[in-house]
Amino acid sequence: MSLPETILQFGAGNFLRAFADFFIAGANRGSNPPGKIVVVQSTGIERAEALNRAGGRYHVAVRGVLDGAVVDETVEVDSISRALHAGTQWDEVLAFAVTPELKWIFSNTTEAGFVLDDTDVANGPAAPVSFPAKLLAVLLARYEAGRPGVTVLPCELIENNAARLLGLVRAQATRWSVDHRAWVWISEECRWLNNLVDRIVPGAPAEHPLLESDPLLLAAEPFAFWAIEDPQGCGFDHPAITACDDISSYYLRKVRILNGAHSALVCRALPMGIETVREAVEHSEVGPWLERLLFTEIVPALEGRCEDPEGFARATLDRFRNPFFDHRLSAIALNHEAKIAVRLVPTFTEYRERFGCEPEILTTILP
Repeated sequence: MSLPETILQFGAGNFLRAFADFFIAGANRGSNPPGKIVVVQSTGIERAEALNRAGGRYHVAVRGVLDGAVVDETVEVDSISRALHAGTQWDEVLAFAVTPELKWIFSNTTEAGFVLDDTDVANGPAAPVSFPAKLLAVLLARYEAGRPGVTVLPCELIENNAARLLGLVRAQATRWSVDHRAWVWISEECRWLNNLVDRIVPGAPAEHPLLESDPLLLAAEPFAFWAIEDPQGCGFDHPAITACDDISSYYLRKVRILNGAHSALVCRALPMGIETVREAVEHSEVGPWLERLLFTEIVPALEGRCEDPEGFARATLDRFRNPFFDHRLSAIALNHEAKIAVRLVPTFTEYRERFGCEPEILTTILP
C-alpha cells in the first residue's frame, strides 16, 4: 500500500537526506508510518532532478564505531516521493501545501537561510526569494484553503530555531500586511518545535560497491541524535529522537564542542593544505592543537552549564577519527563567517568573562 505524502521539506542537501529522511524511511517500515516526503529545492535544480530520476530512492552507508563496535551497513532510503524546483514548479508546491494529508514541514537552509529579502515585497504567483517568505506563502495558502495547522521542524543548527523562524515569518507577514486571523492561525494553530540535530554526514563515501550505480549515495556515522523541545514529541517515533522540555543545554554542548571544533579546524588546518577532519585530528601538530583548544578553552567555558562537556569532547574526537570517513573541511567551510559567529565567538567572550583573560588559541584563529 502506498503511503500518503505528509511532509513538505525545504532542502535536498546531504544532511536532511541522511538524517530526517533516513529516520522517516525507518519509521515508515514500522506500525505507525508517518508518510512520504515532497522535497523542494530552491538553489539549482540538479538535486531535484536526480531524486526524481531515482524515484526518490538512494542509499546511506552507515559506517563508524558505536559503543565500541564497528558498524558498516548500507540502508536504502525510500521516504521521498518526489522533488520539486521552487523556481519553476512553485504552483505544484502550493498545490501540495493545501492537501489535507500534509502534517509536517522540515527545512535545512543553513544559517544563511534565516534572513529576509527586500525584494519579497508581495505574495505573488512566483516563488519568493527568501526561505521565510516561501514558508509564509505556503502557510497562507493552507490557511486560505481552510486546512488544519502543521508542525514546523526547522533543522538548521540555530539556537531556538523554530522560534527564530516564526519571528522571521511574522516579520514577513507584516511586510505583506497579512490578515490578523491568518497571523493567529500561523502562530497558534501550527506547532513550531525548537530542535537540535546531530549527525556527521560527510557526503558520498570514497569507496563503496554502490558508488557507480547510485549517484545519490551518502555516508553517515552511526551516531544520531535529534532533540525535540516538546515532551509530546514531534508526532512520529524513532530511537534517535529525544523529546524534552528544554534542549538548550544539548544545543550549547553540541554547537560549542563538535561544531566549534569543526570550524576551528577550518581556521587552522585548511590553510595548511589538510583536506579532511580525520587527517586533521591525526596530524602531529593539528591534532594536539585541537585537543588543547577543546580541553583548555572550550570545555572550561562550558563547565557547569551542560552535562559532561569533557566526556562529550572526548567522544567528539573519536567521531572525528572515524576510519571510514573523509569529511572534507571545504564542505564545513561553507558559510564560514556565519558559523564561527555562533560556534566560536561566544566561547571566546564567555571564557574572557569567566577567567579574566583572553583564550590564547581562540585569539589566534578568530578574525
